[in-house]
Amino acid sequence: MMSTRCSFFFLPSRCVVILLAALLSCTAMAENWPGWRGPRGDGTSEEKQIPTQWSATENIAWKVAVPGIGHSSPIIWQDHLFLTTCITDTGDRQLLALDRKTGQSLWTQTVLTSPLEGKHKLNSYASSTPATDGKLVYVSFLQGKEMCIAAYDFEGKQKWMVKPGTFSSVHGYCASPILYKDTVIINGDHDGPGYIVALEAATGKTRWKINRDHNTRSYCTPIIRDIGGRTQMILAGSKHVASYDPNDGSRHWKVEGPTQQYVASLVYNGDLLFLTCGFPTQHVMAIRPDGKGDVTQTHVAWHHPTKDAAYVPSPIVVGPYFIVIDDFGTVTCYEAKSGDTVWSEKLARHYSASIVLADGLAYCLADEGTQRSESGVMTIIKPGPKLEIIATSKLDEPAYGSPAISQGQIFIRTEKHLFCIGK
Repeated sequence: MMSTRCSFFFLPSRCVVILLAALLSCTAMAENWPGWRGPRGDGTSEEKQIPTQWSATENIAWKVAVPGIGHSSPIIWQDHLFLTTCITDTGDRQLLALDRKTGQSLWTQTVLTSPLEGKHKLNSYASSTPATDGKLVYVSFLQGKEMCIAAYDFEGKQKWMVKPGTFSSVHGYCASPILYKDTVIINGDHDGPGYIVALEAATGKTRWKINRDHNTRSYCTPIIRDIGGRTQMILAGSKHVASYDPNDGSRHWKVEGPTQQYVASLVYNGDLLFLTCGFPTQHVMAIRPDGKGDVTQTHVAWHHPTKDAAYVPSPIVVGPYFIVIDDFGTVTCYEAKSGDTVWSEKLARHYSASIVLADGLAYCLADEGTQRSESGVMTIIKPGPKLEIIATSKLDEPAYGSPAISQGQIFIRTEKHLFCIGK
């Protein structure tokens, strides 16, 4: 009599359905974190059961010292983790590859060696987060007065290096690459002839390059979305907000203002685009992304000048809420549709990292807590009509880079270490 139990060699239909459902569930839960702000470029993770409680010694899978200094975020592809850093004594800008499971070093490559550029005290010489398509890893540094983009394979071999344009800013450098189809796209807003450039991912050859308006330093990493029958690459910077076609760089629309310089990336909820900016004036804004040409007077859904806007940390949008953490410790929840303030509360002394969202919870990482003695404080919030703090944890080191989430774990770069949090 044939057995009815599940077997690798014979699977009754009911067992097949159960097994496939389990496999699909596992696949849906585990995500790579391949670039700035994760798989969608907006800080969101679709994973569940992410850790909510830890300390510098508890619920830590591993902790490794990171050579040099940098504010870039780690990226993860399956069991590979990549991170950039700068060895300030030598001027070496490096790409590090680690084993995601153990933190063990796989290899280190010096991308370039260059004198240290001038920068803002809250910037670093390795602030650009790398990106990967699972085949190559793309990194971005400044070499003298030129932007330098390079690609490495997973064994650490350099495949190409190009210098697509100059870059000048008294605040230093940061231009995180993003990937679209077979191109690597980099924002070159700076105090000079600004540009956006798309490079062929396989070779580094320039696919297209466009000029930017106003020629003012900004550090915004674009997001790419399919909206209204168009593929739109949207970013703020150089005194305006603009949407481009990432296939050829042609511009769809622009909104002038509302300030001069930008760092935070935009987010999108399927209806509106949301912006926070903070120099020299502070603003939050929502934009309808279905326009064409100059839509400054027609497509701003709502706009609030406010001291609680963020300059550096990027926001999130979840359900009916738009959540912003400003640089000086205040977290504000807005009603996404109207822009009305739902609640606002000071939770830390200073934020540099952007918010990440997982399993319905917003993770807000402060470089300084409410007390100067507190460092690397993570406040986890459940977005809703009132402030609901789920947990607070700290790592006892300042943390300027934004967290990454992959395969049930959180990866946080502090001033001197890289932590893998979770089991």
